[in-house]
Amino acid sequence: MRPDHPPTRTEALSRLQDFLPHAGRDYAARRNYDLAGHPNVSVLSPYIRHRLITEEEVLAAVLGRFARSTAEKFIQEVFWRTYWKGWLEMRPGVWSDYRRGVRAGLDRVATEAGLRAQWEAACKGETGIDAFDHWARELAETGYLHNHARMWFASIWIFTLELPWELGADFFLRHLLDGDAASNTLSWRWVAGLQTRGKHYLARGANIAKYTEGRFNPGYQLNTGARPLEGPPPPERSAAPKGGKVPQTGRIGWLLTDEDLSPGPLIGEGPAAATLFVTSADARSPLTVAPGVSAFADGAFADTASRYSDRLGKVTGPVRLEDLPDSFEAWIDDHRLDAVVMPHVPVGPAADGLAGLIAVGRITPVLRPYDAMCWPNATVGFFGFKKKIPALLDGLGLVPAA
Repeated sequence: MRPDHPPTRTEALSRLQDFLPHAGRDYAARRNYDLAGHPNVSVLSPYIRHRLITEEEVLAAVLGRFARSTAEKFIQEVFWRTYWKGWLEMRPGVWSDYRRGVRAGLDRVATEAGLRAQWEAACKGETGIDAFDHWARELAETGYLHNHARMWFASIWIFTLELPWELGADFFLRHLLDGDAASNTLSWRWVAGLQTRGKHYLARGANIAKYTEGRFNPGYQLNTGARPLEGPPPPERSAAPKGGKVPQTGRIGWLLTDEDLSPGPLIGEGPAAATLFVTSADARSPLTVAPGVSAFADGAFADTASRYSDRLGKVTGPVRLEDLPDSFEAWIDDHRLDAVVMPHVPVGPAADGLAGLIAVGRITPVLRPYDAMCWPNATVGFFGFKKKIPALLDGLGLVPAA
């Protein structure tokens, strides 16, 4: 993988500053165009996904330059990620169902030679559909795809190649630097017609030709008459997470995952006694995750350790989730810790791996005010959530430019 995305907060801030002049009308007009180099989008998603820079910081920067109406489309794009996370937090069974679907799909790949050949061709970018094959190779080489390309790719995978959607979502999670359990799983479900039941997304050659400015035109290679996939309705909504509080006394250890690497506002001014880094990058898939995905997470941990060197105490790790049971109690004993706190880990592989320790009270999750305010509003579709964005911005104190 090419070093297109240095995993540092400095790089995130630099990209944000470069993009800011274009976050208003330029973004609204050109955001759907998938062009070489991705000149019309921020490419901040790998940094937001690991919270090397937070959603709140990005929104504050944009609103420091533009009126809400001018930057409306970009603001909504930031909130899409927030919405997906909140939606899945209140319906974690959808993630569990997806993981079972991946295992079932891999079982089929192992026993059905024809399906295995089709799946391998799709993953390698050898289907004969030029646009799709380019995106498969671009993803493998760079760890990134334009959002519109992701939708086209998912649609072709599901409806033209007729491959299990869960294996496509898994392919993304294995390669995307910004691979996120909520955004990825629910976006693939949306394309398939499972998220908004009966409403699917069909890629069309003319649309691809328009928004790639003629780079690709698959013409009649695509299945434009497919029906939505069928599946069970999502489970009933549960309550949004509340989160605990940081103890004010004793020796406090922090556990930081690759889900949230801007812990400063949560830690406060007092330094931690010790910090344990835990990576969930390898746990995104039952298959081998692309080296660049793990390397980005490791680099982000190193950057965090450097930035907070005076507040994290003795840093250990990153430790892989699968190795955590053998090292966690020893880490507590070595540093004589009275309590362990971590930023709330949203539904996904990290939450799966830490669930047992949280359930028995060995770790206290702390919820960011941004998440606590936004996630409970993800009760229905995004358009209902979208109506609440002005009130959420007010509640967060994000005042637009005069």
